[in-house]
Amino acid sequence: MAEAQAEMGMQRLLLVEDDPPLARVYQEYLKPEPFEVVHADTGKKAFKALADGRFDALVLDVQLPDMSGLDILKQVMADGSDMAVVVITAHGSINMAVEAMREGASDFLMKPFTAERLIFTLRNALERQELKGIVQTLQQDFATGEYCGFIGKSSPMQAVYRIIDNVSSSKATVFITGESGTGKEVCAEAIHEKSSRSGRPFIALNCGAIPQELMESEIFGHVKGAFTGAHANRDGAATLADGGTLFLDEICEMDLSLQVKLLRFIQTGGFQKVGSSKQENVDVRFVCATNKDPWKEVEKGRFREDLYYRLHVIPIHLPPLKDRDDDVRDIANHFLRLFAGEEGKAFDGFSAGAMDRIATYGWPGNVRQLQNVIRNVVVLNDGNEVEDWMIPPPVDSADRPALQAVPTADAAPAQPAVKPNTDAIAVRPLWQVEQELINEAIRVCDGNVSRAAAMLELSPSTVYRRLREAEEKAGAAKP
Repeated sequence: MAEAQAEMGMQRLLLVEDDPPLARVYQEYLKPEPFEVVHADTGKKAFKALADGRFDALVLDVQLPDMSGLDILKQVMADGSDMAVVVITAHGSINMAVEAMREGASDFLMKPFTAERLIFTLRNALERQELKGIVQTLQQDFATGEYCGFIGKSSPMQAVYRIIDNVSSSKATVFITGESGTGKEVCAEAIHEKSSRSGRPFIALNCGAIPQELMESEIFGHVKGAFTGAHANRDGAATLADGGTLFLDEICEMDLSLQVKLLRFIQTGGFQKVGSSKQENVDVRFVCATNKDPWKEVEKGRFREDLYYRLHVIPIHLPPLKDRDDDVRDIANHFLRLFAGEEGKAFDGFSAGAMDRIATYGWPGNVRQLQNVIRNVVVLNDGNEVEDWMIPPPVDSADRPALQAVPTADAAPAQPAVKPNTDAIAVRPLWQVEQELINEAIRVCDGNVSRAAAMLELSPSTVYRRLREAEEKAGAAKP
């Protein structure tokens, strides 16, 4: 019964009043409100009602025939209840009201009072209690350093958590910015999970990892025969995200012609599948992200200004790992426990030297790079504690060997590699070196771009983008 009422927005209220006529009057006052009112005329009955079920609010007369209402209030507070408590006192008993407030009551009413006064006081008490619960939850999250997939309790991240809490209940579009590896998709998922849409789909689409000619179909879907290879009707991300959240990562990589169609979709909620003339409408909450400065992309003509203003409603900037104080220590310990469990290793901490290397490194690849480094350590080594010699390049210091071997009882530690003769290196454009290195990584990984990206400590979208940019530069260089 109580669950059904909760689903309909009903709240349970315990009215403790020993005067039957007054109790009936108060119940009449509350009839228009969404309350299931349970009445108790003694302290004993009140305790039984509290033991039998959960209540959202307690309206408590302090003058009862078998005990003081303050005794009930003290017990409710001692039990750690999150009820909103409104105390009723007789005219002239202001000292009693003050004592009740000290004991934890949300508010008090002085007899006699009107229906409007009772309802107004109750609403305020319930709102304050709800806000108190939210603050307590946030404080617990900040104290433990864990929040919706994020690890860390630094001041910059606490500011991010607060924004997520504030925006999650809204339908407003959120624009997440931050360097690669800072957790933009984690942020988008947190917004979705804390929203009323959490029971509906969260659909993520990386605009930089999908060829431009397929991007429209990925977003809007297509009908059979729309293009070569379209052998059947297919729903796109817009349809799949209906009622939920559509996350568009690397939004600044989207082709300008498709940006026009996306803008119309955001404005109207309607779209057409590729090859179809039928208008479809969905209810979608948009969250997008980029590792670039979106306004600079607008100034360079690569991102539409009208789309920027449509998407850039609530900005969230994720700080780089180097600006997050001691969060790197907490994140490293979290990944160590996680990967040690996955790999069946005994690691349970870092030596002082190993942690010093991790804490002082700049982490240009941010959390993703740290994650890869800790996995590398766990997979290639064993022991109870991570030692500094286990930390791979480039996190180890410049004077350490390029490759580290696990020392054994009869083997000396590896010696520093001989420094190459830099005079023999042919200096070429950096994009050519990058292109060759990326292509070699893809070859080593048998064409698996995701694995190659992990080796290079880049995201797959960055690999695609740098290869595309290299091809453009190579084409421009030809006579």
